Amino acid sequence: MTDTSSKSPQARATARIIAPVKRSLGRAGALAVVAGLLWPVQAACIAWVIAGWAAGETALTRTALGAAGFLLAGLVRAALDARAGALLFDAADRTIARERAALLGREIRAPGPDSSAAVAALVVQKLPMLQPWITRYHVAMTRTRVLPLVFLALAFSQSWAVGLVLLVAGPLIPLFMALVGMAAEQASRRQMDEIGSMNGMLMDRLSALLDLRLLGAADRAAEDFRDRAEALRERTMAVLRIAFLSSTVLELFAALGVAMVAVFVGFSLLGEIGFGTWGGQMTLAQGLFLLLIAPEFFQPLRDLAAAWHDRAAGLSVVAELDALDAADRVALIGSGAAAEPLAGPLTLAVEGAAALPGRAVPLPSLDVAGGEAVALTGPSGVGKTTTLAAVAGLVPMAGGRVTVCGQALDAGTADAWRARLAWLPQVPHFPDVTLAEFLDPRGTGSDPWPALDLAQARHIVERLPEGLNTRLGESGGGVSGGEARRLMLARAVATGGDLILADEPTADLDPETAALVIAALVRLKDEGRTLLVATHDPAMAAAMDREVAL
Repeated sequence: MTDTSSKSPQARATARIIAPVKRSLGRAGALAVVAGLLWPVQAACIAWVIAGWAAGETALTRTALGAAGFLLAGLVRAALDARAGALLFDAADRTIARERAALLGREIRAPGPDSSAAVAALVVQKLPMLQPWITRYHVAMTRTRVLPLVFLALAFSQSWAVGLVLLVAGPLIPLFMALVGMAAEQASRRQMDEIGSMNGMLMDRLSALLDLRLLGAADRAAEDFRDRAEALRERTMAVLRIAFLSSTVLELFAALGVAMVAVFVGFSLLGEIGFGTWGGQMTLAQGLFLLLIAPEFFQPLRDLAAAWHDRAAGLSVVAELDALDAADRVALIGSGAAAEPLAGPLTLAVEGAAALPGRAVPLPSLDVAGGEAVALTGPSGVGKTTTLAAVAGLVPMAGGRVTVCGQALDAGTADAWRARLAWLPQVPHFPDVTLAEFLDPRGTGSDPWPALDLAQARHIVERLPEGLNTRLGESGGGVSGGEARRLMLARAVATGGDLILADEPTADLDPETAALVIAALVRLKDEGRTLLVATHDPAMAAAMDREVAL
C-alpha cells in the first residue's frame, strides 16, 4: 500500500477516491469533450441556414442539409453524454460501495471511539456526498481544460475582438471560484461535523428516553435537540450562502462576456463598427456563429464552478474518513470468519487484563470446567461485561492470557473457539430477518421449536400473526422486554454452543419473567451446557454452581 501520510489532504483524497476509478473518469471526460466539440458543428449549421435565408435562398436543399447536420450532431452528442453519465455514476456507485463496505467491515471487527450514530451518519448521509464530486467535478475539469480553448480559437478565427473579449472575461471565473472555494470547503467541513454530532445526540437521547421521562427531563432533551437542529440549519445555510454568492458572481461575469460579444456583433452587422475582424465586414453567418459559441465558451467554466462546491463537500467527507482510519481501535481476535469448533474438552482459564482504549481493565482469575455454571457479580463498571468479551475474544489482552480447551486464545484459535460459544446480550437486538432465520444462526435448517420450548417461548411465537415468518423490529417491536429476552435465549440455545455467555440475562425483568429465564438457564446447565453469567440478580447468582465476586 502506498504511503500517503506525507501528502496533502487533497492528494490523499484523490489517491483514495479518484485513483481507483481514474480510467472510468478519463473515458467519461473524453466522451464529454467530444460531445462538447459537436456544438460548433451545430452552431455552424444554424448560422449557414439562417444566412442563406437572409440572402434570399428559397430552395429547401440548404435548409434540409443544415437541419440534417444539426440533428445528426445532436443525436451523437446525446449518445455520448448518456454514455459518459453511465460511466460516471457507475464509478461513483463502486466508490461509495467500496468505502461503505470497508468502513462497516472495520467497525464490526475493530470498533473505534466514534459512536454508532456518528458512524451511521457517515455511512448513510455523508458517503453519498462523494457522488456529485465524482460525477460532476472531474468531467467538468476535463471539459474546462479543452473546450474553452477550442471555442476561443474558433472565436479568434472569425473575430479578434470577440476572441479578446472572451480571453479577458474567461479567467475571472476560475479566479473567483478558487477564492470562494476555500470558504466553501471550511463551511462544508463544519456542516459535516454538525451532522455527526446531531446524530450522536439523537441516539443518546433515544437510548435514555425512558430515564429522561422518569426524571422529567423530556422537555429539556427536546430543547437541546431543537438547539442542535438550529445549529445544523445555520451550518447548512452558511454553505448555501457561499454557493449562491459564488454563483451570482460567476454568472455576472459570464453574462457580461456574452453581452459584450452580442453588442459587438450587433453593431458590426449594422455597420456601425468596422473593426474587429480579420478583413472586411463581419458577415451574418460569422456573427450568428460567434453568438452561438460565446455562451458555450463560458458553460464549462460555469459547470466547474458549480461542481467546485461538490468537491469541497467530498473533501470534507474524505477528511472524516481519514480521521476515522487513524483512530485508536480495539480489534477482536481472529478474523470473525466461520470455522469448525475448537477440538477438545471444554475448559476455560482466565488470568491477566483486557485492554480497552486508553486503559486496561483487570479481570478475575477464572477456572471453569465443562458443565459448570459460574456467576460473575459485582458493582457496575467493575469489568463483568469486559470479562465476557475477553472470554469471547472480542477485546485484546493487555497482559496475562486466556486459555480455552487447553490452548491459548489467540488469532489462530479465536474463530474456532467462538464456534463453541453462544452469546446472550444484555440488550435484545433483532436483525431484519424472519424469526425462523433468526433462530437458526448457523443456517443448518434445524427445527427451532425445541429451543423455543426450553426457553419457554413457544407461545410467544404462536401468538404472532405470522409465527416464525414474523420480522420483529430492531429492538423487538411486537413483543415485551421479557419475551424478547426469552427469544434471544432460544437463539442462544439453537446455536448449540457448549459455553453460554449471558450478560445480565434478568436485567429490567419483573420477578416472574426473571424466574422463567433463570429456570431456562438452569435447564441448559442440567443438559450439560457450561454457563458464565454476569449478573446483579441475587436469584440468578444463587441458581449457579458458584459465584465469583469482582
